[in-house]
Amino acid sequence: MEMGRAVAADAGEILTLQRAAYVSEAQLYGDPFIPPLVESVEQVRGVIQNGIVLKATDGARIVGAVRGQVSGTTCRVGRLVVAPDRQGEGLGTALLRALHEQVPEAAAFDLFTGHLSDGNLRLYRRLGYRETHRERMDDHLTLIHLRREGPLEARVP
Repeated sequence: MEMGRAVAADAGEILTLQRAAYVSEAQLYGDPFIPPLVESVEQVRGVIQNGIVLKATDGARIVGAVRGQVSGTTCRVGRLVVAPDRQGEGLGTALLRALHEQVPEAAAFDLFTGHLSDGNLRLYRRLGYRETHRERMDDHLTLIHLRREGPLEARVP
């Protein structure tokens, strides 16, 4: 397994991976139009060119990705995705750790997930992210915002 920065040519494969990873979230919330499923390849390419997008590769296959956007001393984390057949292997943890290493100047890392996304919430809490607030989007979705102060320690399993 290798971790590295994504390049513009990776946009199509990352989008395919993203869609595969977010289908279960769309089903969970009963909404097939969640932003990760309707994003275009051009939008993904733009994020790769203007932000931080890390990818996890196994041979030639991209099996995970995560985005980071630095604003001041905070890094906003987004679109942490792992191929459905590779979930549960620690790739999400490894990608978040790699993102923290890529942005050592960040004093905090912020992210959000849906209130029904128990697996995501367990992962983030295990890595030291703490809930800061909730944002009700509509009847079927409340976003839980979380923050991690400082770097991820090597001792995190």
